[in-house]
Amino acid sequence: MQQAAPILITGAAQRIGLHCAKRLVADGYSVIISYRSEHEQLEQLTQLGVTCIQADFSCEASILVFIEQIKRHTSNLRAIIHNASMWQADNHPSASQPLSQLFHVHMLAPYMINLACAPLLEQSPIADIIHISDDVTRRGSSKRIAYSATKAGMDNMTLSFAARFAPKIKVNTIAPALIMQHPSDAEPYLQQAKNKSVMQTIPGPNVVYQTIKYLLDCPYTTGTTLTLNGGRHLL
Repeated sequence: MQQAAPILITGAAQRIGLHCAKRLVADGYSVIISYRSEHEQLEQLTQLGVTCIQADFSCEASILVFIEQIKRHTSNLRAIIHNASMWQADNHPSASQPLSQLFHVHMLAPYMINLACAPLLEQSPIADIIHISDDVTRRGSSKRIAYSATKAGMDNMTLSFAARFAPKIKVNTIAPALIMQHPSDAEPYLQQAKNKSVMQTIPGPNVVYQTIKYLLDCPYTTGTTLTLNGGRHLL
């Protein structure tokens, strides 16, 4: 009996990616994750049967190494979820480092992985690519120009890849706003964050998984950005 095609989710050793990887396993999917640095949760994921591959998306050569590792692990894929991300502010105006780093993680890695792994996805009767972008692209950010711009570029690639890969592969974006709090977040900050949306809540990572699951299950949605912002655009 042929093994079910796995789902690849990048940047899944912590927070939202970790939650989604665990939920995918619980729902019966085979899962491969990438991680940038060691985390204590990796052992738990391995025990759940998840294949964990260390990946450095900081340059083209290292992205190619990761792609070759994926191809050695599997001959087919059910989906690719591009969750790997860097949250970085802009530094001195004359320095290009933030833009270069964020471009590699948010745009070049998904671009190269999508093109190289499309033949693996095409082996699956239904296949998906999901880009995890950010609601910040709706308005931009004066403090994180490079972050917002590269996430917007990822969102735009959804349109092009959806057109290129149809009808075999669906391609969509999820654009969350604040989903989880950090343990160090103070209560005044959390209340301020809640007040930015009409829903006035920080929902937790399962809303992202619910959206992923919708996209995996729906045969008729492609080239779309699904916003998870609690109605921020209404204020």
